[in-house]
Amino acid sequence: MFNEPKINEKIIDGHLHIEAWKNDEIGSFIDAFEPYREGMELNGINLCALNNHASGVANNIMMALYKLAHKGTFAHGCLHHTSYPISEIVPEGMDLVTQYKEMMEIGFDGIKLIEGKPTCLKPLGGTLLFPTLDEVFAEMEKDGTHIVFHVNDPDEFWDADLVPAWAKESGWFYGDGTYPDFKAVVNEIEAILNKYPKLNVTFAHFFFYAKYPDKLEAMFEKYENMAVDITPGGEMYLAFESNHDFYVDFFKKHSNRILVGTDATFPWESYTHAWCIDRLYHFIATDKVQMAYCDRNLTGLNLSGKDKENILFANFERRVGKKPKEINKEKLLAYFEKYKCLFKDGELEELEPLVDKYLR
Repeated sequence: MFNEPKINEKIIDGHLHIEAWKNDEIGSFIDAFEPYREGMELNGINLCALNNHASGVANNIMMALYKLAHKGTFAHGCLHHTSYPISEIVPEGMDLVTQYKEMMEIGFDGIKLIEGKPTCLKPLGGTLLFPTLDEVFAEMEKDGTHIVFHVNDPDEFWDADLVPAWAKESGWFYGDGTYPDFKAVVNEIEAILNKYPKLNVTFAHFFFYAKYPDKLEAMFEKYENMAVDITPGGEMYLAFESNHDFYVDFFKKHSNRILVGTDATFPWESYTHAWCIDRLYHFIATDKVQMAYCDRNLTGLNLSGKDKENILFANFERRVGKKPKEINKEKLLAYFEKYKCLFKDGELEELEPLVDKYLR
């Protein structure tokens, strides 16, 4: 199925999504990544739920059912916001702390936050400094729960002269004055980390700081449990390539703070996931020069030993666990019954047969 050879080293893809019920290649989402996992002989995958796809709660149920269907799968659940902009007044029993505790009881391995992406942050009210979110951060710091957190986007998305055409077509131009600016969002993240400095958080896409490694390094020094992943965006890899020798040293120095992930998303075809993990592996573990993101060459960092292992799998295991948590079927069924009133059109019809198969 794939042109790329199998990766004969331990590797965990820590950042994947399911955004559709089926595709022509695989069929149901319940098997979305198995050809990819088996074809590339991955040691683990981590599914990240999104509240800007499906109804949030439905995406959580999809992830939990996937864990039941395929042992060795990790999953990070998302929070469902019952109102936009976010409000402290919510239906009884649906506050964010309750939702978080329910997901931990079900057997999720962590929490995925997309709330920091501008298109998600704007409808929430334009700020992450909100009391109900604050309460969840306090609980997650106390529990040591791992967070995969998407914050901002590339800073050129705020500049009408620099934003790529494809990003603008996707609705990702933020320079019209209606979105919080890049630095304002960073300031809010630093305020959260100053209040909860032990948060076990991995910021997706290198925190969009590949052009500003000095700023990222300063955050590493200040926040002991903060990490980043090198899930593409291609703009990140253009920055790595343009400053290659510097980044060889940077990755060695901070190999305990960097995780690997592809952003592989179902219903994309499996060969795209394989292509991406192949590029990521060779970027970390070899000095190979290959055509990669944005149709540009990418030169490998050629890391070895502990540095390579940290990034490919060990950092994920330290932050999340060596084995996925078991799903509590009783808790998951109760979650389904409680939140199915929030499902969007078609979600109940898709999920009910699988709930019958795996939970009843």
